[in-house]
Amino acid sequence: MGHWFDHEIIRTGRLPLFCFFAGVVIGFAFIRISVRLIRAQVRWWPGNVTPGGLHIHHVVFGVVFMLIGGVAALAIPRGHVAALSAVAALFGVGAALVLDEFALILHLDDVYWTEQGRTSVDAVFVAVAVSGMLLLGLRPVAVEEFLGARSEGGGWVNWAVAVAGTLVNLTLAAITLLKGKIWTGLAGLFIPVLLYVGALRLARPGSPWARWRYVADTPRARAKLAKAEWRERRIRRPLIRAKIWLQELVAGRFEP
Repeated sequence: MGHWFDHEIIRTGRLPLFCFFAGVVIGFAFIRISVRLIRAQVRWWPGNVTPGGLHIHHVVFGVVFMLIGGVAALAIPRGHVAALSAVAALFGVGAALVLDEFALILHLDDVYWTEQGRTSVDAVFVAVAVSGMLLLGLRPVAVEEFLGARSEGGGWVNWAVAVAGTLVNLTLAAITLLKGKIWTGLAGLFIPVLLYVGALRLARPGSPWARWRYVADTPRARAKLAKAEWRERRIRRPLIRAKIWLQELVAGRFEP
C-alpha cells in the first residue's frame, strides 16, 4: 500500500489532490455525524452555533475554509508540496461543508431534512466521484484530446483533430444528459466509450429527449416510449430505491 501511494500519488504530483479528496470525505462524514448528534439532542455534543440567537449554518464555515484554502494555494509557491497539500485538505473540508448544504443554497430554503435535501448528498457524491477519477489519473475528454495533440507535435492537423474529437464527445455528453442519464454522462467525460453507450440507448421516460422524440403519434415513437417505461419500471426504479436507501443511510432518514 505504501509503495502504491508513493508511486501513484506522491511521485505523480497528486498529493494535493489526494488531500483535497480526503478533506471532502472526512469533512462530509464529520458534519453528517455532527448534525445527527445535534438532531438526537446528545448532551455532550456542542450543538448548533447560535450567537445571539442567530443560527449559523455550516455552509458559512465552509465558505470561509474554501476562501482561506483557495487564497493560500494561490500564494504558496508550486514547489511547497506539503503546504499545498495542507491547504488543499482545508479546501476539501470547506467544499464538503458547502456541498452538504447545497440543497439549501439551491432552494434558498432550509430543506436539509426533507426529500429535497437529497440533492446535497448527490452533490457530494458527484464531487467525490470526479475527484476520485482525477486521483486515479483519468482526465476529462477535452484535456485528454488537447494533451494528445500537444504531445504529437502541436501541428494544425493535430489541433483540428483534437477540437473535432472534443466537440463530438461534448455533443454525445449533451445527448446523454438530455436522455436523463446523469451518471453515465458524468463518467463518460472521463471514459468516452460511456458517452456512446448513453447517447445510443433509450432515454428515460421523463427526460427532455423523451418529451421531444417519444411523444409523436407514430408506431415507432410509441414503441420506444413503451420500452423506455418498461426499463424504468423493471430496472431503474429498483436501482433508484437502492440509491435513496444509501442516501438516507448516509444522511440520516428524512422526515415524511
